Amino acid sequence: MKKIISFSGKGGVGKSTLLVLMLKYLLEKFDNLDILVIDADPDANIGDLIGKEIHFKETVSGKMTILKDKIQKRQIPLDVSKDQIIESEVFEALIEMDDFDILEMGRGEGSGCYCSVNNTLKRIIDILSKNYDIVLIDSPAGLEHFARKTGRNVTDLIIVTDPSKMGFHTMERIIEVSKEVNLLFENILIVGNRFPEDLKNLLTERVENIKERNVRFLGLLPNDDEISKMNLVGENLLQLPSESKTYKTAKELFSAII
Repeated sequence: MKKIISFSGKGGVGKSTLLVLMLKYLLEKFDNLDILVIDADPDANIGDLIGKEIHFKETVSGKMTILKDKIQKRQIPLDVSKDQIIESEVFEALIEMDDFDILEMGRGEGSGCYCSVNNTLKRIIDILSKNYDIVLIDSPAGLEHFARKTGRNVTDLIIVTDPSKMGFHTMERIIEVSKEVNLLFENILIVGNRFPEDLKNLLTERVENIKERNVRFLGLLPNDDEISKMNLVGENLLQLPSESKTYKTAKELFSAII
C-alpha cells in the first residue's frame, strides 16, 4: 500500500482535524504501517492537535533560517552542493514519534521568501514517500500550494469544505487550478465538515456539476462539541474515544479510501 493523501480547502474548515482522525484510523486498523505526517501549513496545527510541541528551530523553515545564517557566516563546506545541504537539514527536521513520523514546514520568520523551502519540500516528498506506506499532508489554506505544484505527487486529494459559499468556491477553485497546472490526482474526494444533513444536497449538487471523472463526494461529518472541547483545552485528538459518533462516521469515509 502506497498512498500520499493531501487535505486541502479554505482556512478554518477542519483540514487538520480530519487528517488527525485519519491518522487515528490508520493506527487502529493497521499494524506496522510506516506513516509520515507532513504539516505543510505555516499555521502548523498538527502538533497542537496531537499534543506535541514543536519548536520553530525543529521545523523545515527553522532549519532553513539556521542554514541561511551559516551561509552568511561562510560556515558551509565548499565541496558540498547547496541541494545536498538543504536536504540534509530537512531530514534533520524529521521528528520520530512512537507510531509515525512528522515533518513540520513551519512559519516564515522575518523577511524573505520561502519559495526555496517549497521547492525543497517537493523533492523531499519524492524521496521520503518511498520510505513510507502512507504520507498524510496538511496543505496550506487556499490555492497557492497548488499553483506552485507542491502537491504534484499526491495520489488522493481530499478537499474539505464547510457549509459556506466561500468553502464551496475554494473547493471548486482548487480543482480548477490543479487542472490548469496539470496536477494529476488518482482521486479528488469532497468532504463536508461540520455539515448539517439537511444541507447535504447543496454540496452534492455542486460536486455533481464538476465535470471531472476523478472527483466524487465522499460524505459529511457533523459538528462535534467533544472535538471542539478537546481542541480548546489542548487534549490529544488521537485519544478521542472510539465510540465518538463523528469518529465512527469518519472511519466509514476513510474505509472507502484505504
